[in-house]
Formats: sequence, structure tokens, C-alpha cells
Amino acid sequence: MHIGNKIKDVIAQQGRTTRWLAEQIPCERTNAYKILKRSTMDIDLLQRIAQILEYDFFKDLSDETFKGKQQQPEE
Repeated sequence: MHIGNKIKDVIAQQGRTTRWLAEQIPCERTNAYKILKRSTMDIDLLQRIAQILEYDFFKDLSDETFKGKQQQPEE
């Protein structure tokens, strides 16, 4: 998963803009655009963006990682 593209998709679905995200982080708008170009990112930054957008990117990443694999029940 390209995490920057996923964040862009969520921003668009919510009817928000990159400028809005930059104000929430807070950072310069140019830095927000750079964040959205990243295919990977620091967990702390992703957690902050997840909280701002109220979206669980970590679940999406986990689902993609374990797609097609059955999780074994704990004993």
C-alpha cells in the first residue's frame, strides 16, 4: 500500500483538502504535499494523521499484510 495515496483518498472522501490537513498537523502546505507523496512514513506521523482524519490506516495496513492468510486462534 502506498500510504500517501491512501491518505489522499481519505482526505478526498471526507471532502477535505491538503491545505486543511497541513493546518491540522500543523505544517507548511508544501510539507503536507511531500507527506502525501511518501510510500512509507514514520508511525508517529501516521498516528497523528489517523487521529486528525479519524481513520484507522493501521487496520488497512494490517489487512493488506495478512490478506489471504488465516490467523490462528490463540491457545
